[in-house]
Amino acid sequence: MTLLGKRIAVVLPAYNAAATLQRTYSEIPLNIVDDIILIDDASHDETVALAETLGIYTHRHPCNRGYGGNQKTCYRIALERGADIVVMLHPACPSSDDLGHSAVFRSGGSGPSGVRG
Repeated sequence: MTLLGKRIAVVLPAYNAAATLQRTYSEIPLNIVDDIILIDDASHDETVALAETLGIYTHRHPCNRGYGGNQKTCYRIALERGADIVVMLHPACPSSDDLGHSAVFRSGGSGPSGVRG
């Protein structure tokens, strides 16, 4: 499903997020999101297994690349998978109130543009 002809991807930069991933996932509006992508930064918990159980496309870094490295992989893979709009949510956030601080990026033109709430 696309919204106004735009393919929307939600990216989840994750590190040891197993305890909060299910809650974050349950708050994603699946009726307007085309792709959900989790990039795991070499977690030591069950983040990857849970993401796969939820049906989330999952990519795992073999070693921790840090937050910036994880973000770069999120955007690269989202664009490779055809995203026009990328919404970054942090699965380690303990409540939906924190989801308002997600970053939204739109591809096109000379490069991506972004808004952070």
